[in-house]
Amino acid sequence: MNRIDAVFAELREKGESALIPYIPVGYPTVEGSASLIQAIAEAGADIIELGVPYADALADGPTIQEASLQAVTNGVNLKACISMVQELRSRGLQTPIVFMGYCNSFLAYGLEALAEDAKQAGVDGFIIPDLPSTMAKPYVEIFESKGLKNIFFLAPTTSKEREAAVVDQGQGFLYCISVTGVTGERKSLPEELPAFVKQARSVTNLPLAVGFGISNEHHVREVSEYADGAIVGSALINVIRQAAPENVENEVRHFIQKLKQATRKEVAPI
Repeated sequence: MNRIDAVFAELREKGESALIPYIPVGYPTVEGSASLIQAIAEAGADIIELGVPYADALADGPTIQEASLQAVTNGVNLKACISMVQELRSRGLQTPIVFMGYCNSFLAYGLEALAEDAKQAGVDGFIIPDLPSTMAKPYVEIFESKGLKNIFFLAPTTSKEREAAVVDQGQGFLYCISVTGVTGERKSLPEELPAFVKQARSVTNLPLAVGFGISNEHHVREVSEYADGAIVGSALINVIRQAAPENVENEVRHFIQKLKQATRKEVAPI
């Protein structure tokens, strides 16, 4: 069983939702990236979404764009990301890892080579924001042949045609976009979000994870009432950015611990 499937099955038995933090590889520094990712896993992340740094991250707001650009400036590319996963697995990390990146960098690497190298390194799946589900068949076939999950987006504005393609091809979980627009911290979640997730449940048996705007433990607790997972990116990057370099891992651990506790039915304050 793929690590992603195993995690959702285990969480279902516990009555918990999944905490899925996002961080670009090589941010804030190349030297500290592996230790920071490991700290995120040890603090309670159920799945980790690793960003493949890209200079033109269209789906992301200014916080993640800035972090991704910093990682690009640090010299991180797709090959370095694969090497990072290999290093993390050699350290004993078992948390599922999903690459989030854009078509151009994947095509430049070569899909067949990417699938082989990612599988060997220990990657479990891919999220590709600029890959339309209606044009994804080559990616799906190549990645699926290596046991890699193809995770697609579902938004309140998704057309029926694209929804059908998402449901038909999606694996691992569906990434439910809470709001139209780009990633970024928000004060509150849309009132219509529960109804959107409920509608998504009516068309798929895949776990549903909500992202875009999930900013704190209150949001995670709210989302956990009706979804199978919460994806947190910009808020985590802001914690990293605001922490003193010598204290960044402690700050990140505390933040992730708070978020993870919020995915549980019985929440004890930290």
